[in-house]
Amino acid sequence: MTQTPPQRPLTRPLRVLAAMSGGVDSAVAAARAAEAGHDVTGVHLALSANPQSFRTGARGCCTIEDSRDARRAADVIGIPFYVWDLAERFREDVVDDFVAEYEAGRTPNPCLRCNEKIKFAALLDKALALGFDAVCTGHYATVVLNEDGTRELHRASDMAKDQSYVLGVLDEKQLAHAMFPLGDTLTTKDEIRAEAERRGLAVAKKPDSHDICFIADGDTQGFLASRLGKAEGDIVDEAGTKVGTHEGAYGFTIGQRKGLRIGHPAADGKPRYVLDISPVNNTVTVGPVEALDVTGLTAIKPRWCGTAPEGEGRYTAQLRAHGGETEVTASLTDGELTVSFAEPVRGVAPGQAIVLYDGTRVVGSATIATTSRRATATA
Repeated sequence: MTQTPPQRPLTRPLRVLAAMSGGVDSAVAAARAAEAGHDVTGVHLALSANPQSFRTGARGCCTIEDSRDARRAADVIGIPFYVWDLAERFREDVVDDFVAEYEAGRTPNPCLRCNEKIKFAALLDKALALGFDAVCTGHYATVVLNEDGTRELHRASDMAKDQSYVLGVLDEKQLAHAMFPLGDTLTTKDEIRAEAERRGLAVAKKPDSHDICFIADGDTQGFLASRLGKAEGDIVDEAGTKVGTHEGAYGFTIGQRKGLRIGHPAADGKPRYVLDISPVNNTVTVGPVEALDVTGLTAIKPRWCGTAPEGEGRYTAQLRAHGGETEVTASLTDGELTVSFAEPVRGVAPGQAIVLYDGTRVVGSATIATTSRRATATA
């Protein structure tokens, strides 16, 4: 993997607002920022109107427990600490958007939306208005300051922990006020926890949160059903023949195999996968795995981590938060990104984000609108 360019040292201490979730990563990031000589203030974002319901073991976040953990960490670090209520903004920009996207037959990534709309929009705007220079988070990514004063977003030094995919929505102005103290160190998560323990941070052994933070029990389909209600429809094959029924097309994602509840097997006896979701007629189309092969796509609402690329270029692309890289050719025309894959990929769905890379540098991201497949099925 291409090495991340060295980051120019900062010439002066900064006033830093450290977003502290109550977890170990954000606590260590805040501690490192303070240790580097910056004037750090911790802030916990209250994102839930009913915070008690948002954590079950390692699932969820934003509970009263998390707020208290963040406060205790700030006390140990020796920095001021506040709780900011962004629950209404989070509901409107992240939760409601998530529901609306599924209702429209798309598959959104709420973590990207939260970074775009909450942590580096609402939070950053408020921080700048209060005189802070930067927002610090526990993400694993690296901001590189070039000799000409421009900034670039790069992958973390440790690819296994890299989170640049969910930060691909940040533009150059936001990068100018972003700080990721964990991104440029080759340390395992166990070493981060050991560092937290050495610093006296009680969150050293706290489980990481995972899955979607506002769906504490992990039941995405149940969450959507509670908001959209049941809407029975047909499951059909590529020829349009009914092979089953469902209680809501929003409960399916492209590439899904399990939970289809199809009444009888395919003629060839092979498993079937979700190929298409049509909210217009509330129909889910299924077919063989080969029909999932995507050769190209178009994407809208591009956001560039710097200057927008011109003409056609060769990049690598990442299509999901924990996915690998794939080689692509991409071009931008009238605000729409057209992408061709060197080799077909599977599990690509409208609504997902595609993030382009040039080596370790994040070029930008866009929202997938349509896909082109080698087989007859289309999305």
